[in-house]
Amino acid sequence: MNAQEYIKVTQEKWHKQYEAEPEFIQVLDEFLDSVAPVIEEHPEYVEKNILQILAIPERIISFRVPWTDDKGNAQVNTGYRVQFNSALGPYKGGLRFHPTVNQSILKFLGFEQIFKNSLTGQPIGGGKGGADFNPKGKSDNEIMRFCQSFMTELQKYIGPDKDVPAGDIGVGGREIGFLFGQYKKLRGFENGVLTGKPLLYGGSLARTEATGYGAVYFLNEMLQAKNDTIEGKRAIISGAGNVAIYAAEKLQELGGIAISVSDSTGYIIDETGIDVALLRDVKEVRRERLTAYAEAKSTASYFEGSVWDHEIAADLAIPAATQNEVKKTQADQLVKNGVKFISEGANMPLDAPATETLLANDVYIGPAKAANAGGVAVSALEMAQNSQRQSWTFEEVDGMLQDIMKNIFSESKEAASTYGKEDNLIAGANIAGFKKVADAMISQGLV
Repeated sequence: MNAQEYIKVTQEKWHKQYEAEPEFIQVLDEFLDSVAPVIEEHPEYVEKNILQILAIPERIISFRVPWTDDKGNAQVNTGYRVQFNSALGPYKGGLRFHPTVNQSILKFLGFEQIFKNSLTGQPIGGGKGGADFNPKGKSDNEIMRFCQSFMTELQKYIGPDKDVPAGDIGVGGREIGFLFGQYKKLRGFENGVLTGKPLLYGGSLARTEATGYGAVYFLNEMLQAKNDTIEGKRAIISGAGNVAIYAAEKLQELGGIAISVSDSTGYIIDETGIDVALLRDVKEVRRERLTAYAEAKSTASYFEGSVWDHEIAADLAIPAATQNEVKKTQADQLVKNGVKFISEGANMPLDAPATETLLANDVYIGPAKAANAGGVAVSALEMAQNSQRQSWTFEEVDGMLQDIMKNIFSESKEAASTYGKEDNLIAGANIAGFKKVADAMISQGLV
């Protein structure tokens, strides 16, 4: 079978096999389109059936998570861990607690994580996990009981040299602390088993900031490649979690203006620039809606709906909320707004028609597996510090993060150019990440 036949057969098989998993099919299609030229150049990938093997996780664990609410009522959720690929190292990827969590979403996230982790240059494989549990509106004690129940089962399958989870949507420092405490009770103190921990027991300086900072460092490389700078540029940012907060902070440190943030009900427009200290107080300390930000700052206006529907002049965009948050009509609006550069802070925040629209209008897109790899990169640095029983300074970690993001950009840009995808960083990141994983899989045999 030649490469073109293999690609066609593979895609047909995927669409039939995963027709009930739309997010997973979406990411597979995008990936396959990117790596087709590589498959044609490497007949060994066809011979070893790398694509079809790669699309099936090494292991999927699904389990019941019973817990008790504050009224004494028995509740139950479903927990998951998708251990996707360990060719380059132990499984590494976050845990997401959100009502939308299902196997399709976790497989799409885990598949992306394989290549994201590959691009960092760190020795880590790809995985993802979580539960259809919603921490919003829950008390600290309810969240603690849920996390303890979740970890009671998960701990059977993870370890510092096997699978190292971290946080994601709905899983921040509070949840990581509860998860780590239960793991410690059951298995003993192994601080390398989770990343994103508090500094008191093995966390890394700059880890909280890493994904947001990294997305801006990557954006800066994109602008420099076009002989431009962040200085004076206006950026639309979605989300109001760690990624959005610290992307806004770093963007403004480099002379840009973050004019928006958003949450699940609405968004803020603040043309004087987002007040990061106030935003942290509202979202991280008080855990309130963005209306509280607007009430506290006279230059801010609150709107219901999606920030991507807002008509406002901007140069840059950092979608940092969730998958498929930007649709085609919203991509049209971004083009009208004047946006020319996008750094994806969330995983797959642009749906396929939106991506096509933006590329057709010469918008330079930094794909998630490259642009938001800063978080997992510093997680790997946290693992290294845990192994060495050391703690590096903020400046040391931040410097390593900047170097990693520069290298990811260079590798992605070079791969895109080599395979005739000039200026398409989506294709370049897929190719650069895929080749490392595919070669490692071949060298390890049919396992």
